[in-house]
Amino acid sequence: IDGTLVYCATRRSLAISGDAMRFAICNETFQDWPWDRALELTLECGYTGWEIAPFTIGGRADQLPASRRQQLAQQISRAGVEVVGLHWLLAKTEGFHLTTADKSIRQRTATYLGHLTELCRDLGGSIMVLGSPQQRNFPADMTHETAAENAISVLEQLVPTLEAQRVTLAIEPLGPGEGNFLNHAADAVAIIERLNSPWVRLHLDVKAMSTEGQPIDKLIVDNARHLAHFHANDPNRQGPGMGDVDFVPIFAALRSIGYEGWVSVEVFDYSPGIERLARESMQNMRTALRKLDQHV
Repeated sequence: IDGTLVYCATRRSLAISGDAMRFAICNETFQDWPWDRALELTLECGYTGWEIAPFTIGGRADQLPASRRQQLAQQISRAGVEVVGLHWLLAKTEGFHLTTADKSIRQRTATYLGHLTELCRDLGGSIMVLGSPQQRNFPADMTHETAAENAISVLEQLVPTLEAQRVTLAIEPLGPGEGNFLNHAADAVAIIERLNSPWVRLHLDVKAMSTEGQPIDKLIVDNARHLAHFHANDPNRQGPGMGDVDFVPIFAALRSIGYEGWVSVEVFDYSPGIERLARESMQNMRTALRKLDQHV
């Protein structure tokens, strides 16, 4: 049905002119709301997935008992929401680092990422976004090449667990405002190609891509082969369409490459309020898709 949004209950997605684009929202957006209330607004706005920050569920991944994991997974599932996976993997933790010269810390980090992989699967997710800039930035006396080698040494240990749990690690390039490691999609792709695993792929984020000096739609197309997950937001740190970035060419690029993954809203500036962020982000994405369909 050209130009018409149809809710497809069997796929829990929004079908737009024959395409399937699945919309999720990051659960930390809801801050201190009870999960039942947050899940209700999630569905009310039209999202069908949750991307979970581990720090929102209390305690370390390796200390969360199976009973609690099951309880959380059932709560989300009963609400009719799908767990996309995890992000902010190492945020608000201590003793973990991806690029450090300290081999023992890198070993602990690899082990903990393995625990997160198991948590992701236990909650019903299949994607883990590796951002966490504070746990991957490298010191001034280290080169980016050395930092990359150190990161690879961690991720090589993780690959067997990713494969066993059937979870994809999506490496996230971040702009220089966040840190100094993997500031460009090409940097992340270089590591992905070194690891050469179908379980290690690329994550792209609109806010981060806006710092690269290239059109965002071009970056999407150029990196289509590796793309596994996508964050929708704006350089102003709010939701998609709440700043100056035009999402019509972004959605056109995602459609042109046949992207079938999630488009997940991630915000950092909560000042507009939870409800406005959730509602306007979805409204703006739907508006962009309608404009795109009008020009097809």
